[in-house]
Amino acid sequence: MQTKTTYYPSLKAIEAASLKLKDVASITPLIENFQYSKKFQSHILFKREDLQLVRSYKIRGAYNRMSSLSENEKENGIVCASAGNHAQGVALSCKLLKIKGTIYIPAPTPNQKVEQVRMFGEDYIDVVLHGDTFDDAYHAAMQACEQLNKTFIHPFDDEKVIEGQATIALELLKQTKEPIDYIFVPVGGGGLAAGLSTVFKELSPNTKIIGVEPEGAPSMSVSIKNNKNTELKHIEKFIDGAAVKRVGNLTFPICKENLHAMITVPEGKVCQTILELYNKDAIVVEPAGALSISALDFYADQIKDKNVVCIVSGSNNDITRTPEIKERALLYANLKHYFIVTFPQRAGALREFVVDILGPNDDITYFQYAKKTNRENGSAVVGIELKSADDLEPLITKMKLHNFYGDYLNNKPDLFQFLV
Repeated sequence: MQTKTTYYPSLKAIEAASLKLKDVASITPLIENFQYSKKFQSHILFKREDLQLVRSYKIRGAYNRMSSLSENEKENGIVCASAGNHAQGVALSCKLLKIKGTIYIPAPTPNQKVEQVRMFGEDYIDVVLHGDTFDDAYHAAMQACEQLNKTFIHPFDDEKVIEGQATIALELLKQTKEPIDYIFVPVGGGGLAAGLSTVFKELSPNTKIIGVEPEGAPSMSVSIKNNKNTELKHIEKFIDGAAVKRVGNLTFPICKENLHAMITVPEGKVCQTILELYNKDAIVVEPAGALSISALDFYADQIKDKNVVCIVSGSNNDITRTPEIKERALLYANLKHYFIVTFPQRAGALREFVVDILGPNDDITYFQYAKKTNRENGSAVVGIELKSADDLEPLITKMKLHNFYGDYLNNKPDLFQFLV
């Protein structure tokens, strides 16, 4: 009985992918970030894959896979399912290779993202809005593949996709004069991490490769811990470019063997990084693009005086998400708090709360008054932004002392989602 062997991308295949991508994918710059270098007393370099034409590294894998199709497969056309960067990479590849493609996208996807896909693919693609989730779109795409004999272009679990993403590693080794001590790489399905880590294992084995996942979608971390590819039942989808329930069957064993560590980063910390990069460096990144940089705080001691590379994977950020990003950042920093406040049903109660309870730097940012429930008291959901996290306990103490305190909502996620 023949046993199935684990696939590992070869350097020869990755070098071949690099040649195919020569006039398609940009050799993105490797730039030192002085702000973070100073903060961590190290040499922090950003690999700016957000500067690709499609604003993410996904063009590498998509084009390498599609350019490897047989003439018959090209003639039959391709199908993919995506609401983000992969769809744009596939769309541009369709136009460049003159392959007809059908891209299935969940119906709730913001129109801006849908239009970007259409722009890159032009007349070579058809966009089908289907279902409410990625899984809905994925199943419809797979059904179309079977019925119409088309090729499915997977976003990460494909040999040619992995080899295409791995070309980033070849560029990095040519762009650095000094040895790289650490690389922080975002992990969703694992295609980028699998390809990159394979190159470094062979050509720079002393470099430590750290995979970074969202705290709410730790599919690779859980799988490595369980020693088998494990599908998560529920995930937090906010960091959409790296939130998958199950990593690839090809990528899992490679990452399990090659990565030196996996770390999960809270979504709120990622939001802080997004705002920090924009405000201090005028760099716009999507949540997944900020993952690798967000991990630095958790490795501050290890990376001191080291040469460190962060893969900035993409910048397809929807501007309409900015209020949510700010909100999550404030919640993570312990500066935004939501309460149920009980107001006595008498004139001047609200004024007393504002003047006597709130501190001089506290700001009410949300106020939703509930219907009066009895003659003595009425409740309101109140959001308060603080200047310092240390101001929380004194605020709660004063609220309780003056009988304004009803409940604290930040640590009650179900109630928080329902009321705010």
